[in-house]
Amino acid sequence: MAQVFDRSSNALARASLVLTGLIVIALGVALNSLQRSPWVTKQGQRPDQPVPFSHKHHVEGLGLQCQYCHVSVEKSSYAGIPPTKTCMNCHSQIWTDAQLLEPVRQSWATGKSINWIRVHDLPDYVYFNHEIHVNKGIGCASCHGRVDEMPLMYQENTLQMEWCLNCHRNPAVNLRPASEVYNMAWAGPSTDKPVWCTTTGKGGPTAQGVSCVTKDPGNQNPELAQLTKPEAPAASQSGTNLQPHPLTGEGQTVSDMPQIAMPASYQKFTSQMDLGRYLTAQYHIRSANELSSCEVCHR
Repeated sequence: MAQVFDRSSNALARASLVLTGLIVIALGVALNSLQRSPWVTKQGQRPDQPVPFSHKHHVEGLGLQCQYCHVSVEKSSYAGIPPTKTCMNCHSQIWTDAQLLEPVRQSWATGKSINWIRVHDLPDYVYFNHEIHVNKGIGCASCHGRVDEMPLMYQENTLQMEWCLNCHRNPAVNLRPASEVYNMAWAGPSTDKPVWCTTTGKGGPTAQGVSCVTKDPGNQNPELAQLTKPEAPAASQSGTNLQPHPLTGEGQTVSDMPQIAMPASYQKFTSQMDLGRYLTAQYHIRSANELSSCEVCHR
């Protein structure tokens, strides 16, 4: 029987297999690049809003705090979009006839909310809690970028899962003192600009248990850290007598004894990693394995 395929077909078959493999690899690389591109992540895009609100003007120019508009950022899973009333607190007095603010005035007159376009929009299956991040020392700029320098709001980071996991694997890189959470220009401690921190004695797992200063506390009156008073024995609701009077037997008790104030012991930090490790322990941040668990975001 005559041979159906010529011997050269072997080389053609091998070349076809190699070409198919290269096409599959190239397609995978292309799809991977596509799903990381701004076309999918919306990173850097500035959507057209009903009113071109400028964070740069209001934050950097006027000095408004984040909490003035986003009132629930410290106590809710959502930062919250400010109601029209917040805008009218000022614009009922200034720029009252500006055409730019006509949608705001219409919303105030009709009671109908302004249809803002959400810039940082996570998938519905992702649960993100603003409260826990703010109270654990994560600054606004760590996720949202330098909002105070944005004339029009845009998404600074990809908000993809790998971006979240990079922080959860090493949160010390982004942790800061509670007093600096809303400081957009915070760059962390350095040799030229060290930071001094101490514990405040306050209970609880939040960032309020640490106090940090940017000036050497040795050159000023140190803050006072209060010692927690001991618990009274369960058998005595009024407390245990301390140093009773030799004649009357009366004296102070543990429960009504005043707290003792002592000079706080400050620790100096000259690098973000050293400060971050210290805050990780003081804020009771969970381990990297626990933070990277899928259950953190997926409920």
